[in-house]
Amino acid sequence: MKFVIGLGNPSERYEETRHNIGRDIVRSLIKKFKFDDFVYDKKVCASLSEGKIGREKVLLILPDTYMNNSGLALKKFINNKKKALDMVVIHDELDMGVGSSKIVFNKSSGGHRGVESVIRAVKTEAFPRIKIGISPTTGMGKIKKPSGEKAVVAHVLGKFSSKEQEILKKIKKKTVDSIETIVTDGYLLAMNKFN
Repeated sequence: MKFVIGLGNPSERYEETRHNIGRDIVRSLIKKFKFDDFVYDKKVCASLSEGKIGREKVLLILPDTYMNNSGLALKKFINNKKKALDMVVIHDELDMGVGSSKIVFNKSSGGHRGVESVIRAVKTEAFPRIKIGISPTTGMGKIKKPSGEKAVVAHVLGKFSSKEQEILKKIKKKTVDSIETIVTDGYLLAMNKFN
C-alpha cells in the first residue's frame, strides 16, 4: 500500500486557500484515477479514499486536524521508517513562487509546521514530499515573500488570484503526474523527470 497525503486545514472556510494546495491536489487524484469518494474516519481524524494507481494500491489521506497537527492522522498507517518510504506528502511552500514545484526527499521541514508534525509522527525525514510554491513573484521571476507574521498568515490563508489560478492549472497537472510516477516508479525517477 502506498500513501498520498495532502496537507491543509479542514472546513469549508479554508478551501482553495494557498495553505490548502496540498489537499486540493490530492482531491484531484480521485477524478483522474477513479478512486472512491473521501470518507471521514473519526478514529484517525482524516478523510480517506482507497484506489489504485497503475498496479499499486493507494490510500489518499486528508488529515482533518489543523495543519500544525497533520501528523496525528498518519500514526495508524505509517508506524515505521520502511512504511514512511511508501508515502508522499504534498504541501504549500512559502519559499517558492507560484508556478513552481519540487520533489524532495529526506529534508527538514524548513519551518513548515504541517511537515514538522508529520516528521514527528513518523519519526523520520526520509520520505518524499512535493512542495508547491505559493509566494508571489516579480515579472523577472524573483520571489516576493511576505514578511512579518501577520502578513504571512494573511497570505497563506488567502485565496489565489484568478491569474495565479491559471498558472496553478499546469502545476496541478504536473504534480498529479509526478505523484503517479512516485507511486509506480519511485521518487528518484520522479525527481529526475520533474525537478
